[in-house]
Amino acid sequence: MRMFFNAVRSALFVLFMVVTVVPWALAVVLVSLFASGPTVYRMCVGWLNTSIWGAKVICGVQARLHGMENLPDSPVVLLSKHQSTWETFAYPGLMPHPLCYVFKRELLYIPFFGWAMARMDMIHIDRSKRAEAWNLVAAQGREFMNKGHWVIMFPEGTRAARGARGNYKSGGTRLAIQTERPVLPIAVTSARCWPRKSFVLRPGVIDVSIGKPIPSTGRQPDELMREVETWIEAEMRRLDPQAYAQTPPAAAPGAPN
Repeated sequence: MRMFFNAVRSALFVLFMVVTVVPWALAVVLVSLFASGPTVYRMCVGWLNTSIWGAKVICGVQARLHGMENLPDSPVVLLSKHQSTWETFAYPGLMPHPLCYVFKRELLYIPFFGWAMARMDMIHIDRSKRAEAWNLVAAQGREFMNKGHWVIMFPEGTRAARGARGNYKSGGTRLAIQTERPVLPIAVTSARCWPRKSFVLRPGVIDVSIGKPIPSTGRQPDELMREVETWIEAEMRRLDPQAYAQTPPAAAPGAPN
């Protein structure tokens, strides 16, 4: 009965998103012809906040924040655990500065949603052209951070299942080192309520934990990413111990096996 009830509520939530995104996206495209980037960003964040509100009201998905005092005033590179769609929708409404996502350009082809994304200051890359993609990330990342934006990347590249650990890639730390910006690690337990590859949401609490900024000056990309990975995965175990009950903790970087 509970699974059926969750499925019905989730279907209503998806319908809610579809019904709201169509007029909202069309308004964004229209306004973007005459307004500046900040106006378009605020409009898009308005729909994202509405979706997060819908998940809370319709599906019972709550959020609990930790470490908000660690957010700096100057631009950073945010490096977050990635478990579901929830954090991609929630972060712009939680952060005090505009976020610039690095994402695959195929998302721009999604009707309405992708059209609105194309009007924002984001970095959309072609993953099949790795060298060209990195040059774009480095150039546009520096440009957007000089404007006060925060660049956000998901080091695992794709959504990880609850309790799983993806392969952390060093693109985010490489960008931070090149632009001389700190990195900010984030742990999020969104799969507890919104599992990857699923539109069936479960009521509960998603924890978002923000670590302290880590300076990038004088660091190596891989070594810095291992520090970020160690913090995120340890924090995930603290926030969601049930998910890791059967998984032994990984050895610290450099530790003997």
